[in-house]
Amino acid sequence: MFKKDSLTPGAKSKIKSSAQRAIRQKVLDTYPLLEPHLDAILPKKSQLDQVKLPAERATLFCLDDTPLFFQHMDDAIMPHLKVVHQYPQCFKTVGIDRGAIRFVMSGATLMVPGLTSAGGRLPDAAEEFKKGDVVVVAAEGKSEACLVGVLELGTEEMKEKKKGPAIKEGHYLGDGLWKIDLS
Repeated sequence: MFKKDSLTPGAKSKIKSSAQRAIRQKVLDTYPLLEPHLDAILPKKSQLDQVKLPAERATLFCLDDTPLFFQHMDDAIMPHLKVVHQYPQCFKTVGIDRGAIRFVMSGATLMVPGLTSAGGRLPDAAEEFKKGDVVVVAAEGKSEACLVGVLELGTEEMKEKKKGPAIKEGHYLGDGLWKIDLS
């Protein structure tokens, strides 16, 4: 989604307090484990800004010059990787094997074999993820997440098929959204 080396941020505008409350609620509904940390991420009394990213048809929500969340058109609100790195335990996580890392870091579609191979990690049957869930992708042998995206298949279906695209687009380390300058 953000494959360009440098994104050109569009208009930056302040968000009304009523809209900020709606965004906070949407974040809580999507990521319930963030509740204890939400006041640190989105303080109630601070001013949240909205930055339009016209080329990607996305909106970036930021506090001062710190990107927090983004939303592509009317899709799910997704965390910026900087938020994921601060609170990794609060997001649904899958793992990829070493062989898939270079493809993910170049913006390619994450394929199911990267998740179902020996180095990959999918949740157990008690905690299945559904198609359309926002997940964080951790890389084998690395300490921080490398991708945030939306699942194209449920994890149970991935285990059965063992092929096909898992996440087509997302925000990955080193993409335009990671490098964006909001100052």
